[in-house]
Amino acid sequence: MTTTPTSQQPPSTATRTITGRSRAGWLAVVLSSLGIAAFAVTPYLTASLETLSQSDSGGLAEAYAGRPWFVLVAFYAHIVAGGIALVVGPFQFWRGLRTRHPLVHRSIGRVYLTAVGIAALGGLAIAPISQAGLTGLFGFGALGVLWLVTGWRAYRSIRRGDVASHQAWMIRNFALTYAAVTLRLGLFALILAQVPFSSGEFDFGTAFANAYVAMAFLAWLPNLLIAEWLIRRRGLPSYRLATE
Repeated sequence: MTTTPTSQQPPSTATRTITGRSRAGWLAVVLSSLGIAAFAVTPYLTASLETLSQSDSGGLAEAYAGRPWFVLVAFYAHIVAGGIALVVGPFQFWRGLRTRHPLVHRSIGRVYLTAVGIAALGGLAIAPISQAGLTGLFGFGALGVLWLVTGWRAYRSIRRGDVASHQAWMIRNFALTYAAVTLRLGLFALILAQVPFSSGEFDFGTAFANAYVAMAFLAWLPNLLIAEWLIRRRGLPSYRLATE
């Protein structure tokens, strides 16, 4: 009975394992993105802000109901365009679509980056009146700026034919788009974390306000760190402080 030396064994099993994990991770991102997009956007398309503000599941409606028209335009632009970016964004990382249908990949990319631009500008417009106060202004404001910058860098990279840099910047950009998911999940976790420390009846409103302030930064900073780890793991150009 003979055995094949480890160094001579084909790497097919390891490759399948890595590929399987990548596909599972991508599928998890797709499902969570679609779920949060439906959860976060649908209510604002099916009822007025005034109606939503009177319900227990009104989200941010109470903070924007009755605001001037330009604030409402920015709010709905942020919500709708952000939802579109969240839905189509994961498909930019579908290798099969990218290699077999490049024209479809480019079309989706144009839709995605356009939606990101609109959503980011809308987010910057409403950041000064965030429920999280100054923390929200700086946290969500920084998110909006970085969303625009990374999207622009991704577009510039592919225009000059630098595919590797384009992929790296798109990973960073979608990490910021995915903040819509981590924001909701983080809010849920932080609200639950406050339950054991409540004395008497649990005040959901106060717990939500506390969690929302923290998530102004926690919704996207960890995402960027994970994105940079993925970029380096894939051998793509990692971030560096240098002028072009």
